[in-house]
Amino acid sequence: NWDLKKAAARILELEAAFSEARAERLPKFDLSASTARQRMTVQLFFPHTGTKTSVTDSYDLTFAASFELDLWGRLRKASEAARFELLAEEENRRALAQSLVAEAISLYFRARTLERRLLLASERLEIDRDILIILQKRYLRGLLSITEVKAASRVVKADEVTLSSLKQELEEVLCDLSLLLGRYPHPFPLEGGPRDYVEGLQPVPPGLPSELLLRRPDLRAAEDRLKALTARVGVARALSFPRISLTGSHGYSSEDLEDLFRPESLIVRVATGIVAPIFEGGKLKAAERAAWARLRQAEAEYAKAVLQAFYEVEVVLERRRKLFERRRKLMASIKEAQEIEDLLRRRYRRGLVDITQLLEAEKERLRAEEDLLLLDLAILTNRVSLHRALGGWWINPLLGRETGER
Repeated sequence: NWDLKKAAARILELEAAFSEARAERLPKFDLSASTARQRMTVQLFFPHTGTKTSVTDSYDLTFAASFELDLWGRLRKASEAARFELLAEEENRRALAQSLVAEAISLYFRARTLERRLLLASERLEIDRDILIILQKRYLRGLLSITEVKAASRVVKADEVTLSSLKQELEEVLCDLSLLLGRYPHPFPLEGGPRDYVEGLQPVPPGLPSELLLRRPDLRAAEDRLKALTARVGVARALSFPRISLTGSHGYSSEDLEDLFRPESLIVRVATGIVAPIFEGGKLKAAERAAWARLRQAEAEYAKAVLQAFYEVEVVLERRRKLFERRRKLMASIKEAQEIEDLLRRRYRRGLVDITQLLEAEKERLRAEEDLLLLDLAILTNRVSLHRALGGWWINPLLGRETGER
């Protein structure tokens, strides 16, 4: 997936920034070499007039070192901030990966549901065509009016439109899934056949600990951003204090190349530098206030993210409970529809009911089964949302093992 590749590249960028910030705390060493030639012409007045030209060569080789004393923690805080920014971006990548996986699973369930709905729509279309043929025969015998035949024909056309729409929707879902996987968007056949995934779901264990939310990558990213901005406040505060640096150099300088490494050409320098801000027009104080303001914003965002996490879990669990209640009622309705269909089929074989009544009963059962498919899709999507809300699967803290499926 290209979004994941982009997130991975962003992490590489922040890793380099962290290495750069950490390197600022280390001594710096430089080696320089130079050569120069100077030509000078001097006007002579006494005792002889005229000019004198001299040419001077110089050769230098210097090894220099410098180190900043981090007395106020500016460099240390900058390194900490870069580290927490890197950790936050890694959590953002994990959140993106979880989101993409959840979206891919949801699209897969939609595709499987559409495949089963296509089968039901095809069955319903065949039933309506049979009903239309029966009504046309009765119309030719003068037993029905043309209005009833046209109504049945309209139902058949509506079924054909529904079947075509479901096929188009399935192709679009498969294209979305292909694009999500980083492939060229085109419909592709799914392996295996559709099956009942809801029956394979294990129940959610009661009393899930709230500590599970600490695994959510968005919460961990918000916490790391909060720590990074806390460190940035320390950096902004340290800018108001003097900077103390130590520098030293060891090298050679000579006018003749062959004399460059002689003891008399040795040059050693050691220096200490202090740079303190005197007047910045309030710039440093304003930068510190801005850092504090960004920290307050991060605190508010973190508190909001925590509340949002609890809200999502509560909503998903409550919706799950209501969905399963509806499923139990719908299963009872399907059972009754099947019993009515079986009863009408037995009565039809005995010549007690018309064939159209039996076909209408079959259609009612198919409608109920399609409602069940849509409800099962909502249950599966709810399970995916629960995994996202919890930051993964759940683990029984007492037994130390998984109590639900991944």
